Amino acid sequence: MVVTFPTSLVLLIFMVSCSVNIFMADSEPVCQPAYPAHAIAVDEGDVNLLQFAENLEHLEADYFLWGALGYGLDEVAPQLVMGGPPPIGAKKAKLDNLTLNIITEFAYEEVAHLRTLKRTVGGFPRPLMDLSAGNFAKLIDSAFGYALVPPFDPYHDSLSYMISCYVLPYMGLVAHTSLTALLIRFCILAQLLAGLLGVESGQDAVIRTYLYERAKEQVHPYKHTVAEFTARISELRNRLGKCGIKDEGIIVPKELGAENRTTTNVLSSDADSISYMRTPAEVLRIVYSTGDEHIPGGSTQKGEMGR
Repeated sequence: MVVTFPTSLVLLIFMVSCSVNIFMADSEPVCQPAYPAHAIAVDEGDVNLLQFAENLEHLEADYFLWGALGYGLDEVAPQLVMGGPPPIGAKKAKLDNLTLNIITEFAYEEVAHLRTLKRTVGGFPRPLMDLSAGNFAKLIDSAFGYALVPPFDPYHDSLSYMISCYVLPYMGLVAHTSLTALLIRFCILAQLLAGLLGVESGQDAVIRTYLYERAKEQVHPYKHTVAEFTARISELRNRLGKCGIKDEGIIVPKELGAENRTTTNVLSSDADSISYMRTPAEVLRIVYSTGDEHIPGGSTQKGEMGR
Protein backbone atom coordinates (compact mmCIF):
# COMPACT_ATOMS: atom_id res chain seq x y z
CA MET A 1 0.00 0.00 0.00
CA VAL A 2 1.31 3.43 -0.93
CA VAL A 3 0.97 6.00 1.82
CA THR A 4 0.74 9.63 0.83
CA PHE A 5 1.13 12.63 3.09
CA PRO A 6 -0.35 16.14 2.78
CA THR A 7 1.94 18.66 1.09
CA SER A 8 1.92 20.84 4.21
CA LEU A 9 3.30 17.96 6.32
CA VAL A 10 6.01 17.15 3.76
CA LEU A 11 6.95 20.84 3.66
CA LEU A 12 7.30 20.97 7.45
CA ILE A 13 9.47 17.83 7.56
CA PHE A 14 11.82 19.09 4.89
CA MET A 15 12.13 22.54 6.44
CA VAL A 16 13.04 20.96 9.77
CA SER A 17 15.59 18.66 8.13
CA CYS A 18 17.14 21.59 6.28
CA SER A 19 17.49 23.58 9.49
CA VAL A 20 18.50 20.93 12.03
CA ASN A 21 22.23 21.40 11.38
CA ILE A 22 21.92 24.99 12.58
CA PHE A 23 20.85 23.84 16.03
CA MET A 24 23.47 21.08 16.25
CA ALA A 25 26.41 23.28 15.27
CA ASP A 26 26.47 25.46 18.37
CA SER A 27 24.86 25.28 21.77
CA GLU A 28 24.55 29.07 21.86
CA PRO A 29 21.44 30.55 20.25
CA VAL A 30 22.26 31.92 16.81
CA CYS A 31 19.91 33.89 14.58
CA GLN A 32 20.50 32.51 11.10
CA PRO A 33 18.89 34.00 7.96
CA ALA A 34 15.72 32.21 6.89
CA TYR A 35 17.46 31.34 3.61
CA PRO A 36 20.82 32.40 2.13
CA ALA A 37 20.83 36.00 0.92
CA HIS A 38 23.18 35.20 -1.98
CA ALA A 39 24.90 32.36 -3.81
CA ILE A 40 21.77 30.21 -3.85
CA ALA A 41 22.22 27.15 -6.05
CA VAL A 42 18.90 26.97 -7.87
CA ASP A 43 17.89 24.26 -10.31
CA GLU A 44 16.70 25.50 -13.72
CA GLY A 45 13.40 23.70 -13.22
CA ASP A 46 12.88 25.54 -9.95
CA VAL A 47 13.63 28.85 -11.66
CA ASN A 48 10.78 28.19 -14.08
CA LEU A 49 8.41 27.36 -11.23
CA LEU A 50 9.28 30.45 -9.21
CA GLN A 51 9.10 32.70 -12.27
CA PHE A 52 5.63 31.32 -12.91
CA ALA A 53 4.74 32.56 -9.44
CA GLU A 54 6.32 35.91 -10.36
CA ASN A 55 3.61 36.42 -12.97
CA LEU A 56 0.89 36.11 -10.35
CA GLU A 57 2.72 38.54 -8.07
CA HIS A 58 2.91 41.08 -10.92
CA LEU A 59 -0.85 40.80 -11.39
CA GLU A 60 -1.61 41.28 -7.70
CA ALA A 61 0.95 44.05 -7.14
CA ASP A 62 -0.32 46.34 -9.87
CA TYR A 63 -3.98 45.65 -9.20
CA PHE A 64 -3.67 46.40 -5.49
CA LEU A 65 -1.41 49.43 -6.03
CA TRP A 66 -3.70 51.02 -8.59
CA GLY A 67 -6.84 50.24 -6.59
CA ALA A 68 -5.47 51.78 -3.39
CA LEU A 69 -3.12 54.53 -4.60
CA GLY A 70 -4.08 55.33 -8.18
CA TYR A 71 -0.66 54.37 -9.56
CA GLY A 72 1.34 51.18 -9.92
CA LEU A 73 4.78 49.63 -9.98
CA ASP A 74 6.10 52.26 -12.40
CA GLU A 75 5.92 54.77 -9.55
CA VAL A 76 6.48 52.58 -6.49
CA ALA A 77 9.24 50.24 -7.70
CA PRO A 78 10.14 50.96 -11.35
CA GLN A 79 13.17 48.65 -11.19
CA LEU A 80 10.80 45.69 -10.86
CA VAL A 81 8.96 46.56 -14.09
CA MET A 82 12.10 45.88 -16.19
CA GLY A 83 10.68 47.69 -19.22
CA GLY A 84 7.36 45.83 -19.31
CA PRO A 85 4.21 47.63 -20.55
CA PRO A 86 1.82 49.34 -18.12
CA PRO A 87 -1.43 47.52 -17.32
CA ILE A 88 -4.52 48.32 -19.38
CA GLY A 89 -7.40 50.15 -17.71
CA ALA A 90 -6.12 50.17 -14.12
CA LYS A 91 -7.32 53.05 -11.94
CA LYS A 92 -7.96 54.10 -8.36
CA ALA A 93 -10.97 52.51 -6.72
CA LYS A 94 -13.47 54.38 -4.53
CA LEU A 95 -12.56 52.78 -1.22
CA ASP A 96 -13.59 53.54 2.34
CA ASN A 97 -10.82 53.92 4.93
CA LEU A 98 -10.94 50.33 6.17
CA THR A 99 -10.74 48.83 2.70
CA LEU A 100 -8.10 51.35 1.62
CA ASN A 101 -5.86 50.38 4.53
CA ILE A 102 -6.25 46.67 3.80
CA ILE A 103 -5.51 46.98 0.08
CA THR A 104 -2.59 49.37 0.64
CA GLU A 105 -0.96 46.80 2.91
CA PHE A 106 -1.61 44.03 0.39
CA ALA A 107 -0.08 46.17 -2.36
CA TYR A 108 3.20 46.75 -0.58
CA GLU A 109 3.37 43.08 0.42
CA GLU A 110 3.17 42.12 -3.24
CA VAL A 111 5.94 44.60 -4.11
CA ALA A 112 8.16 42.88 -1.54
CA HIS A 113 7.25 39.45 -2.94
CA LEU A 114 8.25 40.54 -6.43
CA ARG A 115 11.53 42.00 -5.23
CA THR A 116 12.41 38.82 -3.34
CA LEU A 117 11.52 36.53 -6.24
CA LYS A 118 13.47 38.57 -8.78
CA ARG A 119 16.47 38.71 -6.47
CA THR A 120 16.35 34.95 -5.88
CA VAL A 121 15.56 33.44 -9.29
CA GLY A 122 15.92 36.40 -11.66
CA GLY A 123 13.24 38.48 -13.27
CA PHE A 124 11.65 39.35 -16.59
CA PRO A 125 9.72 42.37 -17.90
CA ARG A 126 6.24 42.85 -16.47
CA PRO A 127 3.71 41.04 -18.71
CA LEU A 128 0.92 42.99 -20.42
CA MET A 129 -2.15 42.80 -18.16
CA ASP A 130 -5.73 43.93 -18.66
CA LEU A 131 -7.01 45.33 -15.35
CA SER A 132 -9.87 47.29 -16.90
CA ALA A 133 -13.39 47.34 -15.51
CA GLY A 134 -14.58 45.85 -18.80
CA ASN A 135 -12.39 42.80 -18.38
CA PHE A 136 -13.69 42.16 -14.85
CA ALA A 137 -17.24 42.65 -16.15
CA LYS A 138 -16.68 39.85 -18.67
CA LEU A 139 -15.49 37.57 -15.88
CA ILE A 140 -18.54 38.28 -13.71
CA ASP A 141 -20.90 37.87 -16.69
CA SER A 142 -19.34 34.46 -17.37
CA ALA A 143 -19.81 33.53 -13.72
CA PHE A 144 -23.53 34.40 -13.75
CA GLY A 145 -24.21 33.20 -17.27
CA TYR A 146 -25.68 36.49 -18.47
CA ALA A 147 -24.65 40.13 -18.88
CA LEU A 148 -25.22 42.17 -15.74
CA VAL A 149 -26.76 45.62 -16.27
CA PRO A 150 -25.02 47.92 -15.67
CA PRO A 151 -21.73 46.06 -16.24
CA PHE A 152 -19.90 45.10 -13.06
CA ASP A 153 -17.27 47.71 -12.16
CA PRO A 154 -14.68 46.67 -9.54
CA TYR A 155 -13.55 50.28 -9.07
CA HIS A 156 -17.08 51.54 -8.25
CA ASP A 157 -16.97 51.05 -4.46
CA SER A 158 -15.32 49.08 -1.66
CA LEU A 159 -17.59 46.04 -1.84
CA SER A 160 -17.25 45.72 -5.61
CA TYR A 161 -13.47 45.98 -5.32
CA MET A 162 -13.25 43.32 -2.61
CA ILE A 163 -15.44 41.00 -4.68
CA SER A 164 -12.96 41.44 -7.54
CA CYS A 165 -10.09 40.77 -5.11
CA TYR A 166 -11.76 37.45 -4.26
CA VAL A 167 -10.30 36.32 -7.59
CA LEU A 168 -6.62 37.12 -6.91
CA PRO A 169 -4.82 35.89 -3.72
CA TYR A 170 -6.66 32.58 -3.81
CA MET A 171 -5.08 31.74 -7.18
CA GLY A 172 -1.69 32.52 -5.68
CA LEU A 173 -2.49 30.34 -2.66
CA VAL A 174 -3.46 27.22 -4.63
CA ALA A 175 -0.62 27.76 -7.11
CA HIS A 176 2.08 28.17 -4.44
CA THR A 177 0.78 25.07 -2.61
CA SER A 178 1.23 23.05 -5.80
CA LEU A 179 4.63 24.56 -6.69
CA THR A 180 6.06 23.54 -3.32
CA ALA A 181 5.51 19.88 -4.18
CA LEU A 182 7.16 20.32 -7.59
CA LEU A 183 10.45 21.81 -6.39
CA ILE A 184 13.58 19.86 -7.33
CA ARG A 185 15.99 21.31 -4.73
CA PHE A 186 13.34 21.35 -2.06
CA CYS A 187 15.39 22.63 0.90
CA ILE A 188 16.74 25.66 -0.94
CA LEU A 189 13.49 27.33 -1.95
CA ALA A 190 10.91 25.67 0.31
CA GLN A 191 11.20 28.38 2.95
CA LEU A 192 10.73 31.12 0.36
CA LEU A 193 7.63 29.49 -1.07
CA ALA A 194 6.30 28.76 2.41
CA GLY A 195 6.71 32.43 3.30
CA LEU A 196 4.89 33.54 0.16
CA LEU A 197 2.17 30.98 0.79
CA GLY A 198 1.69 32.21 4.33
CA VAL A 199 1.03 35.79 3.25
CA GLU A 200 -1.11 34.82 0.23
CA SER A 201 -3.30 32.63 2.44
CA GLY A 202 -3.54 35.45 4.97
CA GLN A 203 -4.68 37.90 2.30
CA ASP A 204 -7.24 35.41 1.05
CA ALA A 205 -8.56 34.87 4.59
CA VAL A 206 -8.94 38.63 5.14
CA ILE A 207 -10.86 39.03 1.87
CA ARG A 208 -13.11 36.06 2.56
CA THR A 209 -13.82 37.26 6.11
CA TYR A 210 -14.62 40.75 4.82
CA LEU A 211 -17.09 39.24 2.33
CA TYR A 212 -18.50 36.72 4.82
CA GLU A 213 -19.45 39.55 7.18
CA ARG A 214 -21.49 40.95 4.29
CA ALA A 215 -22.65 37.58 2.90
CA LYS A 216 -26.36 38.43 2.89
CA GLU A 217 -25.96 41.99 1.61
CA GLN A 218 -27.24 42.75 -1.85
CA VAL A 219 -24.56 43.96 -4.26
CA HIS A 220 -26.22 47.07 -5.68
CA PRO A 221 -27.61 47.63 -8.22
CA TYR A 222 -27.96 43.88 -8.76
CA LYS A 223 -30.34 41.45 -7.08
CA HIS A 224 -27.56 39.08 -6.08
CA THR A 225 -26.01 38.83 -2.62
CA VAL A 226 -22.30 38.82 -1.80
CA ALA A 227 -22.52 35.08 -1.07
CA GLU A 228 -23.99 34.47 -4.52
CA PHE A 229 -21.16 36.40 -6.16
CA THR A 230 -18.53 34.29 -4.40
CA ALA A 231 -20.34 31.04 -5.21
CA ARG A 232 -20.66 31.91 -8.90
CA ILE A 233 -17.00 32.98 -9.17
CA SER A 234 -15.86 29.76 -7.48
CA GLU A 235 -18.07 27.65 -9.72
CA LEU A 236 -16.63 29.40 -12.78
CA ARG A 237 -13.06 28.72 -11.65
CA ASN A 238 -13.90 25.05 -11.10
CA ARG A 239 -15.35 24.82 -14.62
CA LEU A 240 -12.33 26.52 -16.14
CA GLY A 241 -9.84 24.49 -14.08
CA LYS A 242 -11.49 21.23 -15.22
CA CYS A 243 -10.22 19.22 -12.25
CA GLY A 244 -13.21 18.98 -9.93
CA ILE A 245 -14.06 21.11 -6.91
CA LYS A 246 -11.03 23.07 -5.74
CA ASP A 247 -12.81 26.33 -5.06
CA GLU A 248 -15.76 27.17 -2.83
CA GLY A 249 -17.77 30.26 -1.98
CA ILE A 250 -18.15 31.73 1.50
CA ILE A 251 -21.40 29.81 2.14
CA VAL A 252 -21.58 26.13 1.19
CA PRO A 253 -23.85 23.11 1.72
CA LYS A 254 -22.85 21.05 4.75
CA GLU A 255 -21.32 18.30 2.62
CA LEU A 256 -18.61 20.83 1.63
CA GLY A 257 -18.23 22.40 5.09
CA ALA A 258 -15.66 21.53 7.75
CA GLU A 259 -16.29 17.93 8.86
CA ASN A 260 -19.61 18.20 6.97
CA ARG A 261 -20.96 20.23 9.90
CA THR A 262 -20.76 23.85 8.82
CA THR A 263 -22.17 25.99 6.06
CA THR A 264 -19.78 28.77 7.01
CA ASN A 265 -16.80 28.64 4.67
CA VAL A 266 -14.46 31.46 5.62
CA LEU A 267 -11.52 29.25 4.59
CA SER A 268 -11.78 27.15 1.44
CA SER A 269 -10.30 23.66 1.92
CA ASP A 270 -10.76 20.01 0.99
CA ALA A 271 -12.45 17.19 2.93
CA ASP A 272 -9.46 17.04 5.29
CA SER A 273 -9.42 20.84 5.73
CA ILE A 274 -6.19 21.05 3.72
CA SER A 275 -5.64 23.85 1.21
CA TYR A 276 -6.51 22.90 -2.34
CA MET A 277 -3.71 22.71 -4.92
CA ARG A 278 -3.81 23.69 -8.58
CA THR A 279 -1.12 22.82 -11.11
CA PRO A 280 0.35 25.58 -13.28
CA ALA A 281 -1.79 24.30 -16.18
CA GLU A 282 -4.98 24.62 -14.10
CA VAL A 283 -4.00 28.13 -12.97
CA LEU A 284 -3.45 29.20 -16.59
CA ARG A 285 -6.85 27.84 -17.65
CA ILE A 286 -8.47 30.01 -14.99
CA VAL A 287 -6.36 33.18 -15.24
CA TYR A 288 -6.65 33.11 -19.05
CA SER A 289 -10.45 32.63 -18.60
CA THR A 290 -10.40 30.27 -21.59
CA GLY A 291 -10.32 26.84 -19.95
CA ASP A 292 -7.24 26.08 -22.08
CA GLU A 293 -3.71 26.72 -20.82
CA HIS A 294 -2.57 27.20 -24.42
CA ILE A 295 -5.06 29.96 -25.29
CA PRO A 296 -4.37 33.29 -23.52
CA GLY A 297 -7.04 35.76 -22.51
CA GLY A 298 -8.53 37.30 -19.40
CA SER A 299 -6.13 39.52 -17.48
CA THR A 300 -3.13 38.44 -19.57
CA GLN A 301 -3.06 39.56 -23.15
CA LYS A 302 -0.18 37.69 -24.79
CA GLY A 303 0.06 34.41 -22.95
CA GLU A 304 3.14 35.61 -21.10
CA MET A 305 2.14 33.80 -17.91
CA GLY A 306 3.16 30.54 -19.52
CA ARG A 307 6.86 31.39 -19.24
